[in-house]
Amino acid sequence: MPVNASLRFLGAARQVTGSCYLINLNQQQLLLDCGMVQGADQVREWHKFRFPFKPKDIDAVILSHAHIDHSGLLPLLVAKGFGGNIYCTPGTAELLPVLLKDSVNLYLKDLEWQNRKAARAGKKIYEPVMSLQDAERVSDLVRVLGYNKRAFPLQGVELEFADAGHILGSAIVQLWLKGKQAMKKLVFSGDLGNPATVLLPAPTEIDQADIVLMESTYGNRNHQPLDNTIEEFATALEQAYNDGGNVFMPAFALGRSQEILYYLALLHRQGRLKQRMVFLDSPMAISITKIYSEYLHRLEQDDLEKIGYRRGMTLEQLLPMLKLSQTVEDSMAINRVTQGAIIIAGSGMCNGGRIVHHLKHNLWKNTNHLIFVGFQARGTLGRRLVDGEKRVKIFGQDTVVKAKLHTIGGFSAHAGQTELVRWATAIGGTPEFYLVHGEPEAQQVLQEILAEAGIQAQIPEQGQQILF
Repeated sequence: MPVNASLRFLGAARQVTGSCYLINLNQQQLLLDCGMVQGADQVREWHKFRFPFKPKDIDAVILSHAHIDHSGLLPLLVAKGFGGNIYCTPGTAELLPVLLKDSVNLYLKDLEWQNRKAARAGKKIYEPVMSLQDAERVSDLVRVLGYNKRAFPLQGVELEFADAGHILGSAIVQLWLKGKQAMKKLVFSGDLGNPATVLLPAPTEIDQADIVLMESTYGNRNHQPLDNTIEEFATALEQAYNDGGNVFMPAFALGRSQEILYYLALLHRQGRLKQRMVFLDSPMAISITKIYSEYLHRLEQDDLEKIGYRRGMTLEQLLPMLKLSQTVEDSMAINRVTQGAIIIAGSGMCNGGRIVHHLKHNLWKNTNHLIFVGFQARGTLGRRLVDGEKRVKIFGQDTVVKAKLHTIGGFSAHAGQTELVRWATAIGGTPEFYLVHGEPEAQQVLQEILAEAGIQAQIPEQGQQILF
């Protein structure tokens, strides 16, 4: 029986970032995520960006989690006329204001720099397309829904979140869509977590679905065992200490930074951390770490016991050599430390933030080490470095790459290929699968593996629409 609904793939189709899907049901428009494409020109040219729909016509937004590639366009959506409800989990609701304020601030600073450059050249300058007030208005529109609770965001729509185990507050979105003659269940995986990751549970298994949108970031490979990853991490840190330089770690402020602090606390407790200074050089990561600390007592206790956690302790207290670099002056002062330090700074893909300044001053020194602990999307500086480029441009200047590079994939907060297949095959019924959030090579490999398991998954194109 028809449900008289449609879904359009407006983002993260044949690419990892930019999550956005538009559902039309009973003459209502529902948006799943509203994320920013990372590593793309649109980030620096907001005045050219156009939504492929009218924001004021969107009736509600459902947000899987707070990462910017899933939430980053919400302030612009509000600025362009959206005024409906935004549904998310309590953890996401706490994290969202921190991330969106930071994102809009970066945009405004970037616009100011571009306008100064344009004015000197006699070219057109641009007014901001969004403001910090728009980011604040996003929070006003948020409606909190806990895991395993039901809500009715629109007529004919039932919503339930399940824990995705990816970051604090991350959710698998379950939607029951009722048309004139039938009901169908649509499941959006969001980002599925790596079961081996610390502090968070494994992704929830879903019992039944008719349509599944499943992420495929690591569809072509598995992560190495966590114990091996920790050993690789410890070895890289020891090499850096012996070489007499510093360690620079581009890390996402949300999730990855907190996990890395955990592993550093673990190595410290084991007596294996030789560095005597650890800088968390990211105001946003500092704010998020405080939020994580508030949730620690609710997280995986076995993981916490390994680092000597006692109720009421914070992540900062578990790592006594941790120094929080809030101000620009704090960050600049790190350049005077020439050895024996670990510097964790955003952004995680080196496409902005304080890490870029650190790379400018340190990438050309052969005593330093650069450790990548997260996915690097195409088009980012991080991806070019991981791919082995020996010269890169940083702030317009050619910079030779002499620092030793390490890529440690086992810390990923994304499910690997085996976990993706396990999650997919656990879903009952005969759902239609659509692979999203992945580069084409990874998606094609996962598609073949799923076919062997009896699942015929499709890889949608950007802008493609399906009817159901």
